[in-house]
Amino acid sequence: MTDVVEWDIVALMKPFKEQAVEALEQLPEELQQRAVAYILEQAEKYKTLKAELAKGEADIEAGRVREWDLEEFLRRAMPGQVEAKVE
Repeated sequence: MTDVVEWDIVALMKPFKEQAVEALEQLPEELQQRAVAYILEQAEKYKTLKAELAKGEADIEAGRVREWDLEEFLRRAMPGQVEAKVE
């Protein structure tokens, strides 16, 4: 157990990017390429999500968002079919 604790302390002392490079270097080359492609894909998804959240926050701040009313939605989606109150 001591080895694990010592390794964690050493790992915390190294910059994150350096740790990532060392981890990639331990993989065979064909896996390195796939690992990097996966990381880049996740980074792009994160970037997209962050941008969409910023748009949503801007919409809220500008007052372009209102609470969603399920009953109203159903009345519009199915005119004449929804009369009972939805709970």
